[in-house]
Amino acid sequence: MDDHTAMGVALNEAEAAPSHGDVPIGSVVLVDGAVVARRHNERERLGDPTAHAEVLALRDAAAAVGDRRLATATLLVTVEPCPMCAGAAWAAGVAKVVFGAADLKAGAVGSLYNVAVDQRLNHTSEVVAGVRAEECAALVTRFFADRR
Repeated sequence: MDDHTAMGVALNEAEAAPSHGDVPIGSVVLVDGAVVARRHNERERLGDPTAHAEVLALRDAAAAVGDRRLATATLLVTVEPCPMCAGAAWAAGVAKVVFGAADLKAGAVGSLYNVAVDQRLNHTSEVVAGVRAEECAALVTRFFADRR
């Protein structure tokens, strides 16, 4: 599955988050081109500040492959990962991080920080930004406009 198609899966996942009051962010983990995990934000639903789509998807992916090391995995997310999620991708050792919309306030793989390619760390990931960015940004924009 290519990045564009996989981001469509992440977008579909993101659409489930508002039903329980969460910001519509979706994430997918691919291994060998196949989806091994897909999740959306569940912070409000679970009352858990760490229940970001990326963290949940990485947990599920590690369980699915039977290893915490996801060295051949691609993490896709509709909005640029925050510092916590970028750190989780680093800890999992993912090969590639793909995101849709940039997050100028908290993005940690290019916008505000760049954890994924920081040579001071013992692992770096390839980063692909802007995949289906307009669609990804529109979900979040619509969510917050509806709440006002």
